[in-house]
Amino acid sequence: MSSSAPRLLVHTALIPMRWGDMDAYQHVNNTVYFRYMEQARVEYLERLGDAAVAQGTAPVIVKASATFLVPLSYPGIVEVRMFLGAPGRRSIPSSYEIRVHGDATLRASGDATIVWIDMQSGKSAPIPDAARAPLAGCCLPAPARPHDEYAGQPALVHFRWRPDGLGVVAGRPAR
Repeated sequence: MSSSAPRLLVHTALIPMRWGDMDAYQHVNNTVYFRYMEQARVEYLERLGDAAVAQGTAPVIVKASATFLVPLSYPGIVEVRMFLGAPGRRSIPSSYEIRVHGDATLRASGDATIVWIDMQSGKSAPIPDAARAPLAGCCLPAPARPHDEYAGQPALVHFRWRPDGLGVVAGRPAR
């Protein structure tokens, strides 16, 4: 997910570093960062509950990446902030910021594309409403209005129109 795309902070996970997370160079191994992001994602999906996984479907990752900026070293508590972007019909882009809890320094960032699949066929399935609902105020396209130069563009916050249909009462378009 590009850093300029609208996104919504949906979860923050606090994860204790383990001594065994480090490698021979005395910093957390790069593969462990993906585990930290996975843990944040699992906690978020568990918080949504069973409704986020429609009968016979499950969320999977089809693409993941990470950018390592400053090493993490034991001991410490890892803070993983998880963001979601505008969902498609069958996938949602997610992004992550990794820090040491209590330190504003960004240590790593990551992205993952979450796709819902039909467990029986193995093919992609529509995103359940419960997984899509939290994004309605942030990342879904703004409703089209006559003479609206921003019609159809992602909104940073939910648009509210005056009853007469003129102008925005709250919110601003993403730029």
